[in-house]
Amino acid sequence: MKRFSGGDQSRAVAIWLFATAALVFAMVVVGGVTRLTGSGLSITEWKPIMGAVPPMNAADWAEAFEKYRAIPQYEQVNAGMTLGEFKGIFWWEWIHRQLGRLIGVVFALPFAVFLIPRRLPRRLIVRCAILLGLGGLQGLIGWWMVSSGLSERVDVAPERLATHLGLALLIFAGLIWTGLEAWNGEEHSRHPVGWSRGAAILLGAIFLQCLLGGLVAGAKAGFVYTDWPMMNGAFLPPVEWGMGGLAFLHDQALVQFNHRLVAYGLLIGGTVYAVQAWRWRLAEGLGASAFLLAAALWLQAALGVVTLINAVPLWLGALHQAGAALVLAAATVNLWLVRRSQPRLFMSGPRSTVL
Repeated sequence: MKRFSGGDQSRAVAIWLFATAALVFAMVVVGGVTRLTGSGLSITEWKPIMGAVPPMNAADWAEAFEKYRAIPQYEQVNAGMTLGEFKGIFWWEWIHRQLGRLIGVVFALPFAVFLIPRRLPRRLIVRCAILLGLGGLQGLIGWWMVSSGLSERVDVAPERLATHLGLALLIFAGLIWTGLEAWNGEEHSRHPVGWSRGAAILLGAIFLQCLLGGLVAGAKAGFVYTDWPMMNGAFLPPVEWGMGGLAFLHDQALVQFNHRLVAYGLLIGGTVYAVQAWRWRLAEGLGASAFLLAAALWLQAALGVVTLINAVPLWLGALHQAGAALVLAAATVNLWLVRRSQPRLFMSGPRSTVL
């Protein structure tokens, strides 16, 4: 009887996981374009299987357009839209959903192919199963997000958009991490606890910043406050505190203010982390990884400012969303490298300290 490969590495499994991560990255970018073009509500039904087939004739297009004309977004935002204009936003949403279906197939089929003949390392089976489950959940959350804009709103709820984006990025990071595990095999050495904790905090803060960016996008705050470093000439414009806790999710001034503050904190924290990592030289390559992450943070912040002061043009908005995913990827790889590095011993008199 064949055995699972246990703790052994599997380059084939790693390539499959990295390829799936690349597709998720593409879906994140297309999702940003879908949002910026106002296309997300153009398909008003959720048909996981039959929805893969787009309108095939004039009658089908007329029916799809009629369903869109029945929702508030058409009545209050796009009244008078032509069928040709509707097709323009329809195709972006259809491509976005098709990518989701493609990712499901690209992940599920090889998973079975690797699992049945027991070619998948045992330690990765549960992780891959969880990623598969999260992918299915993402489809449900996507519809939960879309449904929030079909009856009472003209767009999707910001917190639902942030949840949808956050889960996509969580899957993206999980695929990268698991791919690295498959490529390199199991590791049992101790890792530097303090540095591992710092890298994990930095990764968590970057993920939080991505969620805040989702709230900014959902509230369309980037179209309202387009100056920097002030916000319409104020440090913090008036906030609708009457909304209570919802102000942190819906108020345009507050969500962008929070996004900016966390960005400043990340620039400081990422720079300090990089300088310290370079000074202590934990292991070969870790200093370069830390500086690469810090550079990515600075570039993303600069791109965010340029995107903002230009009132979020489509190409800059999509590039900024792609940059967020790449920064998260860099932070994920950095944490993985730290946890795989050997702790460095520094002598202090007769005793050694493990960082």
